[in-house]
Amino acid sequence: MLSKTDHCNIYNGKPYNYFGDYLRSKYGFRIFKLPINAFLGCPNRINGHGCIFCSESGSASPSIGNHESIYKQMQNAKISFNRTSVKTRYIAYFQAYTNTAGNMDTLKKLYDEALSFPDVMGLMIGTRPDEINPEIADLIAEYNCPDFELWVELGMQSAHDRSLDYLNRMHNFNQTRDSIILLADRGIQVSVHIILGIPGESWDDMMQTADTISSLPVSGVKIHHLHVLKNTPLYSMYANGEVKLLDFKSYISILADFIERLRKDITIHRIAGDALEDVLVAPKWGLEKGTVQQRLIDEFNRRFTWQGFLYKD
Repeated sequence: MLSKTDHCNIYNGKPYNYFGDYLRSKYGFRIFKLPINAFLGCPNRINGHGCIFCSESGSASPSIGNHESIYKQMQNAKISFNRTSVKTRYIAYFQAYTNTAGNMDTLKKLYDEALSFPDVMGLMIGTRPDEINPEIADLIAEYNCPDFELWVELGMQSAHDRSLDYLNRMHNFNQTRDSIILLADRGIQVSVHIILGIPGESWDDMMQTADTISSLPVSGVKIHHLHVLKNTPLYSMYANGEVKLLDFKSYISILADFIERLRKDITIHRIAGDALEDVLVAPKWGLEKGTVQQRLIDEFNRRFTWQGFLYKD
């Protein structure tokens, strides 16, 4: 039984398994993700007009330039991150849009270019569950080797098909589950993107999503609150009074409940949505990343709980 003095030191001083801490503990040096836009686009924008929450730039980082080469994008990101002489290595992070939407030769060329960048020791590929198949999984698995961080980040969003329909995801949960298993069976670490506060989802629904994640071979979770960005379908719905967002206190409580149900080995890659101030409509509390992190830690301390506290094998 953990004492009150050591329960928050389970994961390098935090009550949850933060991805950055996991990397530093495993490798002993600083590791940054260098965001990449391969300009592959998203098939859902063509076939279904896109997800209601997605902005024009997709999930692209603000540091990504306008149609610059992958190598140049990584150089720019490295310069913006490196403010000290501390030893640093990098993960090539294909972040924007759907980074498995292409033929095998094109994808391999893109991944190889990113991995040619100096001091890269990992590859992370963001994509949709319906854009994974055995051929793509086999290609990605070719990059797996010791002391190399190989990840695929899947836009799961929810374990409930009605929520995926609401978000206009144009895929179902069975496709997510099948993709997770397909990738994990090949030794590829899978991180799933989750949105808390989807209209129509109850507390029980969100906790069921957490339990479902823990039952699958998932290695990481990126958690967002539902937020509204300019020039999105969600913005129009919000302006018309059709969408109610979580307030800060409610989100912190639900977030802690959610993480308590995740297996202890699952790494937490993010605990709140990320957006630029000039495109974010609501809620504005999402701009204060440090405050969100500290309030979550405070909530775990108040409860005397931690990640995995309510996980049932």
